[in-house]
Amino acid sequence: MTFSILAHDPETGAIGGAAATGSLCVGGWVLRGDLNAGMSASQGAAPSTFWGEEVLQHLRDGSHPEDAVNHVTSQDSGRAYRQLAAMDLLGNAAAFTGSENQDIKGSVTFASGIASGNMLGDNSVLGAMTEAFVASDLTFERRLLAALIAAEGAGSDFRGLLSAAMLVLHPDRPPVTLRIDYHPDNPIGALEQLYQKATTGDYADWARQVPVLSDKERILD
Repeated sequence: MTFSILAHDPETGAIGGAAATGSLCVGGWVLRGDLNAGMSASQGAAPSTFWGEEVLQHLRDGSHPEDAVNHVTSQDSGRAYRQLAAMDLLGNAAAFTGSENQDIKGSVTFASGIASGNMLGDNSVLGAMTEAFVASDLTFERRLLAALIAAEGAGSDFRGLLSAAMLVLHPDRPPVTLRIDYHPDNPIGALEQLYQKATTGDYADWARQVPVLSDKERILD
């Protein structure tokens, strides 16, 4: 019921993800991230409420994404109805897709991340996502948006879309965490508009003042 992309930007050190679905609140359900671990996307017909955090814990402890995904998914008797993608801080990625998720379903890895989906309207959706992200020379966030737009144009969620979200983490900048929880007409377009508003003007000026992971004045134990 969802398509998502997780990616790493080697030029800036950012990690991020974007997702869209024919259901509500995709950002709250699907995307998780940690600058000490990586990114995850937990989705599917009956998505787990804990897979996304659990797989990040394994990445934080040093597991390769494939081992982390296998460990988390193998412990769950309901895994056939779920899908999980995980990516470490270098862009290495792996995924699991349960057999009971509706076709078209699956995952595609690329040099700096992974695209996953289920209930897709066409076999070309995941390829379109990855190609749009890799081929673009836009900023990292804009490339994630371009991937969502390409996926929608290639077949989308076969039910249409109701929500879209983006999560980007960077050690030197405030997080970009944006959600369109319900939009019956164009959630990806609404996400684009929200991104523009959040990264320009007074809000962007304010955001640049908040603490970030690399702040030298942080007091660490």
